[in-house]
Amino acid sequence: MTTICPCHSGKTYQECCEPVHQDAHAATLPEQLMRARYSAHVLGLVDFVVDTYHASCHAEKQRDAIADSINSEWVKLDVHSSENAASADEGYVTFSAYFTQDGEQLCLTERSRFVREQGQWFYIDGTFPEQSRDERFNQPINALKVGRNDPCICGSGKKFKKCCG
Repeated sequence: MTTICPCHSGKTYQECCEPVHQDAHAATLPEQLMRARYSAHVLGLVDFVVDTYHASCHAEKQRDAIADSINSEWVKLDVHSSENAASADEGYVTFSAYFTQDGEQLCLTERSRFVREQGQWFYIDGTFPEQSRDERFNQPINALKVGRNDPCICGSGKKFKKCCG
């Protein structure tokens, strides 16, 4: 059975994240690993997520917290940018991951840093872009008064209706 990949790449799971889930070395770019990690959250693949953290993160010690995160209801992924660092073995991916918690849709936006060691990419850390000072940011999405073509308040650069709306 052919299914669309949970990472929203538009490809099938079989041609997108499944090969990386079977062998993390199959990710040749940081974005591929980031997409596979998101898909692993959707599919409940705790071992994959733990195994693709850099060793300095000591993810095994945080396995229960990682599993709790994975057990959220993941809705959508938007990749905003992928960029190389000064070294060929370091890269960044900025994305927004949407999930539902207690009936409310939330958005996690992060600029993740990945490093490659012995031919395999690993997630090492991330930063969170400064939140908008827009007052609307602190309101529930369903209470917002946002025009159809207004920029999204999460700072993605997309129109609200195509992002958090």
